[in-house]
Amino acid sequence: MSEKNSVYQIPEGLVFGRNAVSELLKSNRDVDKVIIQKGQREGSITTIAAAAIKAGIPLVEAEKQKLDKLCGGGVHQGVCAYASAVTYAELDDVFKAAEEKGELPFIAIADGIEDPHNLGALLRCCECAGVHGLIIPKRHSATLGATAAKASAGAVSHVPVVKVSNIAACIKELKERGVWCYAAEADGQSIYKAPLDRAAAFVFGSEGAGVSRLVKESCDYTVSIPMFGKINSLNVSCAAAVILSYAADARHSL
Repeated sequence: MSEKNSVYQIPEGLVFGRNAVSELLKSNRDVDKVIIQKGQREGSITTIAAAAIKAGIPLVEAEKQKLDKLCGGGVHQGVCAYASAVTYAELDDVFKAAEEKGELPFIAIADGIEDPHNLGALLRCCECAGVHGLIIPKRHSATLGATAAKASAGAVSHVPVVKVSNIAACIKELKERGVWCYAAEADGQSIYKAPLDRAAAFVFGSEGAGVSRLVKESCDYTVSIPMFGKINSLNVSCAAAVILSYAADARHSL
Protein backbone atom coordinates (compact mmCIF):
# COMPACT_ATOMS: atom_id res chain seq x y z
CA MET A 1 0.00 0.00 0.00
CA SER A 2 1.32 3.40 -0.92
CA GLU A 3 1.92 6.13 1.63
CA LYS A 4 -0.89 8.17 0.09
CA ASN A 5 -3.41 5.34 0.38
CA SER A 6 -2.42 4.60 3.98
CA VAL A 7 -3.00 8.24 4.94
CA TYR A 8 -6.33 8.55 3.12
CA GLN A 9 -7.91 5.31 4.31
CA ILE A 10 -11.58 5.92 5.11
CA PRO A 11 -12.56 4.83 8.64
CA GLU A 12 -15.29 2.20 8.86
CA GLY A 13 -18.60 3.65 9.94
CA LEU A 14 -17.87 7.05 8.36
CA VAL A 15 -20.68 8.55 6.31
CA PHE A 16 -20.07 11.71 4.28
CA GLY A 17 -21.98 14.03 1.98
CA ARG A 18 -24.99 16.16 2.85
CA ASN A 19 -27.71 13.78 1.66
CA ALA A 20 -26.04 10.73 3.19
CA VAL A 21 -25.59 12.37 6.59
CA SER A 22 -29.13 13.78 6.52
CA GLU A 23 -30.55 10.31 5.88
CA LEU A 24 -28.34 8.81 8.59
CA LEU A 25 -29.74 11.27 11.13
CA LYS A 26 -33.29 10.31 10.09
CA SER A 27 -32.59 6.59 10.52
CA ASN A 28 -32.67 4.54 13.70
CA ARG A 29 -28.90 4.04 13.76
CA ASP A 30 -26.89 5.49 16.63
CA VAL A 31 -24.53 8.28 15.58
CA ASP A 32 -21.40 9.00 17.60
CA LYS A 33 -20.68 12.46 16.21
CA VAL A 34 -21.18 14.81 13.27
CA ILE A 35 -18.30 16.83 11.84
CA ILE A 36 -18.90 19.95 9.78
CA GLN A 37 -16.42 22.13 7.94
CA LYS A 38 -15.48 25.39 9.64
CA GLY A 39 -17.26 28.33 8.09
CA GLN A 40 -19.93 26.09 6.50
CA ARG A 41 -23.16 27.08 8.23
CA GLU A 42 -25.57 27.61 5.36
CA GLY A 43 -28.37 25.69 3.66
CA SER A 44 -28.56 21.98 4.42
CA ILE A 45 -25.46 22.16 6.65
CA THR A 46 -27.46 24.34 9.05
CA THR A 47 -30.30 21.81 8.98
CA ILE A 48 -27.89 18.92 9.67
CA ALA A 49 -26.25 20.80 12.54
CA ALA A 50 -29.62 21.60 14.08
CA ALA A 51 -30.76 17.96 13.78
CA ALA A 52 -27.57 16.73 15.45
CA ILE A 53 -27.94 19.19 18.33
CA LYS A 54 -31.61 18.29 18.79
CA ALA A 55 -30.71 14.60 18.95
CA GLY A 56 -27.94 15.24 21.48
CA ILE A 57 -25.23 14.12 19.05
CA PRO A 58 -21.85 15.82 19.53
CA LEU A 59 -21.22 18.39 16.78
CA VAL A 60 -17.60 19.14 15.88
CA GLU A 61 -16.09 21.69 13.51
CA ALA A 62 -12.97 20.86 11.53
CA GLU A 63 -10.85 22.38 8.76
CA LYS A 64 -11.53 21.31 5.17
CA GLN A 65 -8.17 19.51 5.07
CA LYS A 66 -9.22 17.30 7.98
CA LEU A 67 -12.47 16.37 6.28
CA ASP A 68 -10.61 15.69 3.01
CA LYS A 69 -8.32 13.31 4.88
CA LEU A 70 -11.12 11.54 6.76
CA CYS A 71 -13.18 11.05 3.60
CA GLY A 72 -10.32 9.80 1.46
CA GLY A 73 -10.55 12.71 -0.93
CA GLY A 74 -14.23 12.00 -1.59
CA VAL A 75 -16.83 14.72 -2.10
CA HIS A 76 -17.94 15.36 1.48
CA GLN A 77 -19.71 18.69 0.84
CA GLY A 78 -18.52 19.97 4.19
CA VAL A 79 -20.00 17.29 6.44
CA CYS A 80 -19.43 13.75 7.66
CA ALA A 81 -20.63 11.59 10.54
CA TYR A 82 -19.56 8.49 12.44
CA ALA A 83 -22.25 5.83 12.64
CA SER A 84 -21.80 3.70 15.75
CA ALA A 85 -20.95 0.03 15.47
CA VAL A 86 -23.53 -0.71 18.18
CA THR A 87 -27.01 0.34 19.23
CA TYR A 88 -26.69 2.05 22.58
CA ALA A 89 -28.70 0.84 25.56
CA GLU A 90 -30.43 2.72 28.37
CA LEU A 91 -29.44 2.58 32.03
CA ASP A 92 -32.63 0.67 32.78
CA ASP A 93 -31.43 -2.06 30.39
CA VAL A 94 -28.35 -2.59 32.57
CA PHE A 95 -30.43 -2.99 35.73
CA LYS A 96 -32.79 -5.32 33.88
CA ALA A 97 -29.85 -7.49 32.75
CA ALA A 98 -28.72 -7.83 36.37
CA GLU A 99 -32.25 -8.61 37.57
CA GLU A 100 -32.74 -11.30 34.92
CA LYS A 101 -29.58 -13.03 36.15
CA GLY A 102 -30.62 -12.70 39.78
CA GLU A 103 -27.47 -10.66 40.52
CA LEU A 104 -26.64 -7.33 42.11
CA PRO A 105 -25.80 -4.72 39.43
CA PHE A 106 -22.18 -4.91 38.27
CA ILE A 107 -21.24 -1.92 36.11
CA ALA A 108 -18.13 -0.40 34.51
CA ILE A 109 -17.74 3.28 33.64
CA ALA A 110 -15.21 4.73 31.18
CA ASP A 111 -14.38 8.30 32.18
CA GLY A 112 -12.82 9.88 29.09
CA ILE A 113 -10.97 6.92 27.56
CA GLU A 114 -9.92 8.31 24.17
CA ASP A 115 -8.08 5.38 22.59
CA PRO A 116 -10.57 3.09 20.75
CA HIS A 117 -8.27 0.10 21.29
CA ASN A 118 -8.39 0.67 25.05
CA LEU A 119 -12.15 1.15 25.00
CA GLY A 120 -12.60 -2.07 23.06
CA ALA A 121 -10.24 -3.93 25.40
CA LEU A 122 -12.17 -2.59 28.40
CA LEU A 123 -15.38 -3.88 26.86
CA ARG A 124 -13.74 -7.28 26.46
CA CYS A 125 -12.76 -7.23 30.17
CA CYS A 126 -16.35 -6.37 31.05
CA GLU A 127 -17.76 -9.33 29.13
CA CYS A 128 -15.27 -11.80 30.61
CA ALA A 129 -16.01 -10.58 34.16
CA GLY A 130 -19.78 -10.75 33.74
CA VAL A 131 -20.35 -6.99 33.92
CA HIS A 132 -23.95 -6.06 33.18
CA GLY A 133 -23.16 -2.86 31.28
CA LEU A 134 -20.56 -0.26 30.33
CA ILE A 135 -21.24 3.48 30.60
CA ILE A 136 -19.35 5.96 28.42
CA PRO A 137 -19.65 9.76 27.98
CA LYS A 138 -21.02 11.38 24.84
CA ARG A 139 -18.03 13.72 24.63
CA HIS A 140 -14.28 13.38 25.23
CA SER A 141 -14.34 9.65 24.63
CA ALA A 142 -13.39 7.16 21.96
CA THR A 143 -16.35 6.06 19.87
CA LEU A 144 -17.54 2.50 19.50
CA GLY A 145 -16.61 2.30 15.85
CA ALA A 146 -14.94 -0.50 13.93
CA THR A 147 -11.60 -0.22 15.79
CA ALA A 148 -13.13 -0.49 19.26
CA ALA A 149 -15.50 -3.23 18.13
CA LYS A 150 -12.60 -5.29 16.76
CA ALA A 151 -10.54 -4.77 19.94
CA SER A 152 -13.49 -6.02 22.00
CA ALA A 153 -13.12 -9.47 20.37
CA GLY A 154 -16.89 -9.80 20.02
CA ALA A 155 -17.78 -8.42 23.45
CA VAL A 156 -19.50 -5.46 21.79
CA SER A 157 -22.33 -7.85 20.88
CA HIS A 158 -22.86 -9.03 24.46
CA VAL A 159 -22.36 -6.08 26.82
CA PRO A 160 -24.93 -3.25 26.83
CA VAL A 161 -23.24 0.13 26.34
CA VAL A 162 -24.91 3.26 27.68
CA LYS A 163 -23.88 6.71 26.50
CA VAL A 164 -24.56 9.58 28.92
CA SER A 165 -24.10 13.35 28.82
CA ASN A 166 -22.45 13.65 32.23
CA ILE A 167 -20.59 10.91 34.09
CA ALA A 168 -20.79 12.64 37.50
CA ALA A 169 -24.56 13.05 37.14
CA CYS A 170 -24.85 9.41 36.10
CA ILE A 171 -22.93 8.34 39.20
CA LYS A 172 -25.34 10.35 41.33
CA GLU A 173 -28.25 8.47 39.74
CA LEU A 174 -26.54 5.13 40.26
CA LYS A 175 -26.02 5.91 43.94
CA GLU A 176 -29.68 6.87 44.26
CA ARG A 177 -30.53 3.46 42.83
CA GLY A 178 -28.42 1.66 45.41
CA VAL A 179 -25.17 1.22 43.51
CA TRP A 180 -21.85 1.89 45.28
CA CYS A 181 -19.29 3.59 43.06
CA TYR A 182 -15.54 2.93 43.04
CA ALA A 183 -12.97 5.15 41.30
CA ALA A 184 -9.92 3.18 40.13
CA GLU A 185 -6.97 5.44 40.98
CA ALA A 186 -3.39 4.95 42.19
CA ASP A 187 -3.98 6.61 45.57
CA GLY A 188 -6.88 4.41 46.65
CA GLN A 189 -7.20 1.58 49.12
CA SER A 190 -6.26 -1.88 47.91
CA ILE A 191 -8.96 -3.46 45.79
CA TYR A 192 -8.26 -6.66 47.75
CA LYS A 193 -9.44 -4.98 50.96
CA ALA A 194 -12.35 -2.98 49.60
CA PRO A 195 -15.95 -3.95 50.48
CA LEU A 196 -17.41 -5.58 47.36
CA ASP A 197 -20.48 -7.31 48.78
CA ARG A 198 -22.93 -4.93 47.10
CA ALA A 199 -24.18 -3.47 43.84
CA ALA A 200 -21.09 -1.84 42.37
CA ALA A 201 -19.87 0.41 39.56
CA PHE A 202 -16.15 0.78 38.81
CA VAL A 203 -14.86 3.93 37.12
CA PHE A 204 -11.76 3.76 34.90
CA GLY A 205 -10.19 7.05 33.82
CA SER A 206 -8.44 8.36 30.75
CA GLU A 207 -4.99 7.19 29.67
CA GLY A 208 -3.28 10.40 30.80
CA ALA A 209 -5.35 12.18 33.44
CA GLY A 210 -7.06 9.21 35.06
CA VAL A 211 -10.45 9.64 36.70
CA SER A 212 -11.51 13.30 36.63
CA ARG A 213 -11.64 15.17 39.93
CA LEU A 214 -15.39 15.71 40.01
CA VAL A 215 -16.10 12.09 39.12
CA LYS A 216 -13.66 10.83 41.74
CA GLU A 217 -15.24 13.03 44.40
CA SER A 218 -18.66 11.67 43.43
CA CYS A 219 -17.60 8.08 44.12
CA ASP A 220 -17.98 6.26 47.43
CA TYR A 221 -14.53 4.63 47.33
CA THR A 222 -11.19 5.01 45.59
CA VAL A 223 -9.50 1.68 44.92
CA SER A 224 -6.16 0.69 43.46
CA ILE A 225 -4.06 -2.34 42.59
CA PRO A 226 -0.96 -2.80 44.80
CA MET A 227 2.18 -2.27 42.71
CA PHE A 228 5.44 -4.02 43.53
CA GLY A 229 7.59 -3.11 40.54
CA LYS A 230 9.31 0.06 39.41
CA ILE A 231 6.43 1.18 37.19
CA ASN A 232 3.59 2.55 39.28
CA SER A 233 0.62 2.04 36.96
CA LEU A 234 -1.01 -0.28 34.44
CA ASN A 235 -2.65 0.40 31.11
CA VAL A 236 -6.34 1.14 31.73
CA SER A 237 -7.56 -2.09 30.17
CA CYS A 238 -5.00 -4.12 32.14
CA ALA A 239 -6.08 -2.43 35.37
CA ALA A 240 -9.71 -3.09 34.49
CA ALA A 241 -8.96 -6.77 33.89
CA VAL A 242 -7.47 -7.11 37.39
CA ILE A 243 -10.12 -5.08 39.22
CA LEU A 244 -13.17 -6.45 37.44
CA SER A 245 -11.96 -10.05 37.64
CA TYR A 246 -11.28 -9.76 41.35
CA ALA A 247 -14.61 -8.03 41.96
CA ALA A 248 -16.41 -10.74 39.98
CA ASP A 249 -14.77 -13.47 42.03
CA ALA A 250 -15.60 -11.70 45.29
CA ARG A 251 -19.23 -11.27 44.21
CA HIS A 252 -19.60 -14.93 43.30
CA SER A 253 -18.04 -15.98 46.60
CA LEU A 254 -20.83 -14.31 48.63
